[in-house]
Amino acid sequence: MEQQELFEQYVHEVMEWMSQLAERSDMRGEVEELLTYLSSHEGGWTEEAVKEVEAIVASLYEKTVQRISLVEERATDERSEMEQGLERTAGTHTLPPLPYRYDALEPHISGEIMYLHHTKHHQSYVDGLNKAEKMMETARETNDYELLIHWEREAAFHGSGHYLHTIFWYNMTPKGGGEPKGALLEQIKTNFGSVARFKNHFTEAAKKVEGVGWAILVWSPRAHRLEILQTEKHQLMTQWDTIPLLVLDVWEHAYYLQYKNDRAAYINSFWNVVNWRDVEQRFEQARRLRWQPF
Repeated sequence: MEQQELFEQYVHEVMEWMSQLAERSDMRGEVEELLTYLSSHEGGWTEEAVKEVEAIVASLYEKTVQRISLVEERATDERSEMEQGLERTAGTHTLPPLPYRYDALEPHISGEIMYLHHTKHHQSYVDGLNKAEKMMETARETNDYELLIHWEREAAFHGSGHYLHTIFWYNMTPKGGGEPKGALLEQIKTNFGSVARFKNHFTEAAKKVEGVGWAILVWSPRAHRLEILQTEKHQLMTQWDTIPLLVLDVWEHAYYLQYKNDRAAYINSFWNVVNWRDVEQRFEQARRLRWQPF
């Protein structure tokens, strides 16, 4: 795909997300300003202009996360959460835009892979989840549960695929890599001994996923610690009662066009694009949740 096509596709995805975000009254002004700029742009998109859009999108994403966090802190029950407009009705999930253009992670992950991975594979999980939720809604309305086991499996597969990919995109950034900071760094040292030991453990877990699936760093509210898990496909062999913080997709569609069957090389390259600031934000929110350990 030509660079200009990648730019235009990225801008299209941003506009779709902005249109959804504009429905939040507290974000409308900033969002509509960006939408006006994007819709009134004439001619082709230059790399400099796209970088400017990326910076604005990243800023809006951070503000959205912060504002949702504040809402969740104030919420005392599910009714409060619904009043803030955070609940998504069944069958209305949408593909989130990338916070960077498709070729922004090169040379570590190619633009072609990112484009196909995001627009084709992730979109299919969104579509599959929406269909499963709608079919289960119909089953409740008609009291016909003959195919329930099928749609429950579809919801587990496609839902896990949608949610993990949404985390995955924001777990990466063009200027990523390095090491985590602050409380996350200290927790990693406490639970794994050092960042190096954590990376080795996570890398080996990703290499050894049988077939296709994910390596996932999670916070366990029950154990009050970080843990590294594997999952086959999106939903098998994982643990409930944990919160994903850092995820790595090791399905072949995530790397085969570039790395062929060399999964290890892809995993090693992943560390160059890890967005530790995003992981730190997820950890700060996740660690507030603590269950009684047993």
